[in-house]
Amino acid sequence: MGLLETVARIVQLGGAPARAERVATLRASWEERTGAFSPEDPWFEERSRGFWDDAVTTQRFGRDVADELREDERVWLAPLERAHRGLFRVSAEDRDVLEDVWSGAELVVTTVDEASRAELDASSGQLFDARIVGLGPWSVSRGPDPAPPLTVALLPGAVFHSRDATEHVAPVLAAARARGMSTGDTLDALLRMQRALRSLSRVKPGYAYRAEALSPRATALPHGPVQRPAKAPT
Repeated sequence: MGLLETVARIVQLGGAPARAERVATLRASWEERTGAFSPEDPWFEERSRGFWDDAVTTQRFGRDVADELREDERVWLAPLERAHRGLFRVSAEDRDVLEDVWSGAELVVTTVDEASRAELDASSGQLFDARIVGLGPWSVSRGPDPAPPLTVALLPGAVFHSRDATEHVAPVLAAARARGMSTGDTLDALLRMQRALRSLSRVKPGYAYRAEALSPRATALPHGPVQRPAKAPT
């Protein structure tokens, strides 16, 4: 079983009624760190996929369902927990190379689902928060079985920042580095800023994305109720 299929299986198992309370706790943690979202939000699907990426990596939800996974699925649990989270952009020279502007890493991705590939191909000028998982011949012991090929996979929960925000992100990253912030805290703060920009149509990128909003106690939103843009008719 491949990585993306294993992640889909874990997410499916997370939909069981018996796990509703556990999943609600995981989602509450995600929302506390990155901002709340609801089915009425136009960005609900994107944030939901981002939540599940967080659940199977940072929050290790795969361990909760390990007994219901096959051996070839369980082999992915440790690599998922070691996933590289970054703030990426697609390389201008090679569409399979993702450049992490936070860490400086450049990763050649071998596995991407069709929906994510379409998003990447349309993402010129955009930064996105994503997690990449690697597994190679050195990662597992398989006895007489052939070693698995090298896999470097992009998980399907990338959250894209607006193109208009790109120029404002660099000063925020510089401030985060100066404060010694971790990768998780920095990228979570950027997701709160992304939510602020999308939630209020009158908020400009330079106001939503600012160093003062890095603190979890700060707000990237002006005071007052959230004014969501009207959804297009369906």
